[in-house]
Amino acid sequence: MQHSQPKTRKLRVGVIFGGRSGEHEVSIASATSIIEHLDPNKYEVVPIAITQEGRWLLGAAPQRLLAAETGQEGTVLSESLAVTLPGDPTVGRLVPLNQSENVGQALEAGRVDVIFPVLHGTYGEDGTLQGLLEMAGVPYVGCGVLGSALGMDKEKMKMIFQAVGLPIVDYLVYRRHDWERDPGPILEAVEARLGYPCFVKPVNLGSSVGISKAHNRKELEQAIAFAAEYDRKIIVERGIDCRELECAVLGNDEPLASVVGEIIPSNEFYDYRAKYIDNRSQIVIPADLPQETAEQVRRYAVQAFLALDLSGLARVDFFLQKASGQLYINEVNTMPGFTTISMYPKLWQASGLPYEQLLDHLIELALERHTDRQRNRTRLQL
Repeated sequence: MQHSQPKTRKLRVGVIFGGRSGEHEVSIASATSIIEHLDPNKYEVVPIAITQEGRWLLGAAPQRLLAAETGQEGTVLSESLAVTLPGDPTVGRLVPLNQSENVGQALEAGRVDVIFPVLHGTYGEDGTLQGLLEMAGVPYVGCGVLGSALGMDKEKMKMIFQAVGLPIVDYLVYRRHDWERDPGPILEAVEARLGYPCFVKPVNLGSSVGISKAHNRKELEQAIAFAAEYDRKIIVERGIDCRELECAVLGNDEPLASVVGEIIPSNEFYDYRAKYIDNRSQIVIPADLPQETAEQVRRYAVQAFLALDLSGLARVDFFLQKASGQLYINEVNTMPGFTTISMYPKLWQASGLPYEQLLDHLIELALERHTDRQRNRTRLQL
């Protein structure tokens, strides 16, 4: 008589997407791709949608959420189970908000082994969700609270880059309150120190949302007012004639850097339209660079990753000034776009790590980091 071997239980992976962010639709696209490529022999996927209003819905697939929000499908929001994640680590799962639900069945549906938070921008990539997951004691893919917050805040990020000796382009930062109270001195300071052209960005946002290039004072005024719609802090950076390079980093305490890629934007700069709408920007992997320059990009990428206390993954963006050949680090993205044609997975594909294996490795890194954090004492032993 033959005895069948017990099957290894599949990992339940909660994929969180959507969110209260200007990058809501980008998140849905990334999550759709991730869910399609998670190996069904290894994982049981638990879709967790966050609406633009911030409601958590268990079981709402990414494209159904998008269809419901664009008026193409009206039932997904009412059919999905409204849930929340308690900060109590003894619960360790999503729980239903409606107590009339079948509690046992709902609690089982909300059980997850690891969370893949595919959220871009505020309330997801900035440390807020990571703090909740830490409180709840749930393993999750990507950077922790501090790394996520630093990776989102361009001002604090650049301060750390400067502190560890990474070269950056000159910049100024202003608060919305100061701009609305008296814009004159701000305009004069930007013109005196940075000149034109310059780039104006919300400090806490990604995917090139709210970014403008200003060539004169009128455009500068409009750009600052536009950026102030998205964040209370506005950063203005000196414009340089440059090539835009990107490098992917993967790991925890011993991170590795991918080959280097180059973005050739279809517009004057790599704005939201160039990234996601007109589909005319070019990606060159590997970038046509001298070996010494490519290695410097990779070294700087790992240095930035460690300086910001990142974990799991990050895409690190650089400027290579055309005239001087000077390399500048621009910023990191702690949850970059994750479709199969996004830069981060394409860089690893070119480095010998296919998309499906990349997802496996990120989940392994999440569990590794969680296990390591469990070693920390939380009680004083006298």
